Amino acid sequence: MTRTVFIICFLLVNVHVWAQTETEVYLFDLEVNNGKPVLTNPKNISNNPGYDNQPSFWDDDTVLFASTRENQTDILQFNVNKGSTSTWLTYTTAGSEYSPLRIPDKNAISAIRLDMDGLQRLYEYNFKTSESTPITNLKIGYHVWFNDHILVATVLVENRMDLKIINLEEDTQKTVYQNVGRSLHNIPNTDLVSFIGKKNNTWQILSLDPITGESNKITNTYDHEEDICWLDKNTIVTGAGKTLLSLDVSSEGSDWETIIEFDQEEINNISRIAISPNSKRLAFVAEESPAKIIQNQVMAFNNRNLDAFVGCFSDDVLVSRFPNEKMYQGNGKMHENYGRFFENVKNSSVEVVNRIVLGNTIIDEEITKVDGRDGRQVAIYQVKNGLISSMTFVFPDGPLTDAEKIVQEQLEAYNNRDIEAFADTYANDTELYQFPKTLQSKGKPKLVQQYGAFFENTPDLHCEIKNRIVIGNKVIDEESVTINGEVFKAIAIYEVDNGEIQTVTFIQN
Repeated sequence: MTRTVFIICFLLVNVHVWAQTETEVYLFDLEVNNGKPVLTNPKNISNNPGYDNQPSFWDDDTVLFASTRENQTDILQFNVNKGSTSTWLTYTTAGSEYSPLRIPDKNAISAIRLDMDGLQRLYEYNFKTSESTPITNLKIGYHVWFNDHILVATVLVENRMDLKIINLEEDTQKTVYQNVGRSLHNIPNTDLVSFIGKKNNTWQILSLDPITGESNKITNTYDHEEDICWLDKNTIVTGAGKTLLSLDVSSEGSDWETIIEFDQEEINNISRIAISPNSKRLAFVAEESPAKIIQNQVMAFNNRNLDAFVGCFSDDVLVSRFPNEKMYQGNGKMHENYGRFFENVKNSSVEVVNRIVLGNTIIDEEITKVDGRDGRQVAIYQVKNGLISSMTFVFPDGPLTDAEKIVQEQLEAYNNRDIEAFADTYANDTELYQFPKTLQSKGKPKLVQQYGAFFENTPDLHCEIKNRIVIGNKVIDEESVTINGEVFKAIAIYEVDNGEIQTVTFIQN
């Protein structure tokens, strides 16, 4: 490892920055064919830098959502027929509004206002005049209207949210469940409201009768995804990553089924789903592309904009040397190190010459320049909630070897399902890991046992390399693998020593 590369990786790494994830609101036409939801005619209806979130329907043709402008968040109305975000409904200079909902039987909306003085309360806003009045002094996180005077709302209590039934006519409130999620919805054609219970490790979707306070389990959430919506009284829609799924709760033993999986780079971490009253339109929120977040931090570094650079990283960002040698952790430490770097280095830049994108993992092959000295490295970034949560550097510092040749030989043997030729490319004590360092298999006999059976039972097995980075004794492959008619994507990092593959580290979606 050259001193140049060490300096740039060590100092490429903390201030505490309060920032909202960059998000967009997408709208689709919705149909049901043969009992299955079908989405068509996609639109980005926010198309706005910054935070756009929490969509709800005023009526079948009007969407409300929170949107950022001039450093504050207000409520925006999108008219589907006009095809434009036509009206700002709030402009409260003393705070920002979130989570807009139509109040039943009123020409008004409710929204959470986060005031400059730190108060977080629910307000009513006249739909025409935007005049506002507080509804309750409770510190409400999320809410849904059961009728024009009964609210079901989450209230912030210590480090959790509790579910309350609030009767505005009778001026009463009742806590009915502790530790709930943010997704609250009226269940169509019933007198029930759904909510997410988080008391246990397995999160649950439950129903609530706001009159009696009785709650009952409906089903479990999909893989700890807390944002749901109801297509009808029996069909739940949820999002996970780049996928929308549905579940028929009326059919015993039914499982979540994929509605659509998005290939578009800009659709990530789907959340906050809403369906129009007539069930003909669906809106959801998606985070910006992880690749865009990585590119923003590259640009900020090259512009020597310390705050913008560090602002791309999470508070507890972990910076490591591959595979998992911790260098340092924390946004504050990163700010300190890079501040010193920019002070001591007059000219520095990073040029991305190759990029692999797999879900929330971005791998960049980078050429570095520090005061005229050139270096080369690979950075593995992982993005979570719109910020870089980890950054792992790979350096060309392994033993000199023809790593690409041996990796290519094992690929050809893999596609030929030739277990002997495949195993010949691996060291006797070879190890297979899940990134960053979770051991999955050790030793050639175990490898032969696992892959031998796999080769025998998978006649259509084929791996195609979509992208490849070679750095020192390491080969990083972006792979598309066909297995029994299905295509799976993964990244494999091969480490070669003495003409044999010593270690493989897999990264999967």
